[in-house]
Amino acid sequence: MAVKALVIGSGAREHTLAWALLRSPNVQEVVCVPGNGGTATLPGARNLALTLDDFEGIGRFALVNNFSLVVVGPEQPLADGITDYLTAQGLKVFGPNQAGAQIEASKAWSKTLMAEAQIPTAGSRTFQEADAALAYLKQQGAPIVVKADGLAAGKGVTVAHRLEDAVTAVEEVFSGKFGAAGNSVVIEEFMAGQETSVLAVTDGKTIRPLLPAQDHKPIGEGDTGPNTGGMGAYAPTPVVTPELMERIQQEILEPTIAALQQRGIDYRGVLYAGLMISPSGDPQVVEFNCRFGDPETQAVLPLLETPLDQILLACIEGQLERLPPFEWKPGAAACVVIAAEGYPGAYPKGMEIFGLEEAAADDALVFHGGTQRKDDRILASGGRILGITGLGDDFEKAIARAYQATEKVCFENMYFRRDIGYRVRGS
Repeated sequence: MAVKALVIGSGAREHTLAWALLRSPNVQEVVCVPGNGGTATLPGARNLALTLDDFEGIGRFALVNNFSLVVVGPEQPLADGITDYLTAQGLKVFGPNQAGAQIEASKAWSKTLMAEAQIPTAGSRTFQEADAALAYLKQQGAPIVVKADGLAAGKGVTVAHRLEDAVTAVEEVFSGKFGAAGNSVVIEEFMAGQETSVLAVTDGKTIRPLLPAQDHKPIGEGDTGPNTGGMGAYAPTPVVTPELMERIQQEILEPTIAALQQRGIDYRGVLYAGLMISPSGDPQVVEFNCRFGDPETQAVLPLLETPLDQILLACIEGQLERLPPFEWKPGAAACVVIAAEGYPGAYPKGMEIFGLEEAAADDALVFHGGTQRKDDRILASGGRILGITGLGDDFEKAIARAYQATEKVCFENMYFRRDIGYRVRGS
């Protein structure tokens, strides 16, 4: 069956999803809403200039043009109920409904679900008022973690090693910096260990993990400075052994789906478990997300051999159990994110980007994030601008390839970390 797919979103994750879908022999066409400079030039794809909140326009386009699959990239439209709206129009949508998206849209809701299901995670308290939160902080001391309860584009989390940083983080949340996301704050115990990302796909009954990845959230080398949406990623991370993945499946993924079912939530889409692997090798949930990760997707999907549309449609149709085990390329993948200088704070826009063809010719994959096409030029339009992915027989080769291609790219006020994959270099 020929598949026409609509990909909702404008980042590097959506460029990767479009690219991965077009690798399938079944996929005839991909349209990205609104897309970016990369999806505008991707063979077999095109952009549609609608906004993410125009559910009616998106639905009408998909129905009139006989699109057989809608894939929702970002969390905000999921939290706003795009899946509920489009499903009611008779469309097949990959992404959880509004009730399921609460697992990311409210950290407090997610914490309650984990407590009920006895899923391992850090102890936490939720506060609606700054004074009570600050009093609790002073009682607990540092290190401690402060999170805006709602969606803050990956920037609402502070891992505070000093009490004054935690106090500043709480004050920022309640100052309105994160909008409605900051109506309440979640304060968590600090967890030591290595963070890892397990993106799993589910049809609401069966849940299957993709390859485990590790990303680099802080802006600075050596994992220093404020958190970002992610400055690079690699997969499959050796910190998650097959034995540990089995534990994650049994202790975290399956109990979470069961807990959602008990609440009457039919969760179909990605369940992204952000995990902390303790020094003793035990997994704990840092947080759940309701969509593909960015930049993890740029490292995981290039290694996937099973056609992506088959997996997504099996999840939508409740047939995931019937799919054979997913097939993966051997070796490793690494993605380096190129950002605008100043990100995650204020950053310039409008710079022309050079060297994209040279970077792609270097046997690397160039995924666009914050870019737009103007005439025949590609301009920077966001904070995280490009994700450059290298593949190789091992991490050393994959990382080297990614950086070799990254060096070919050039624009004013360009910034990237030079230590992506430092934990696995030489492995």
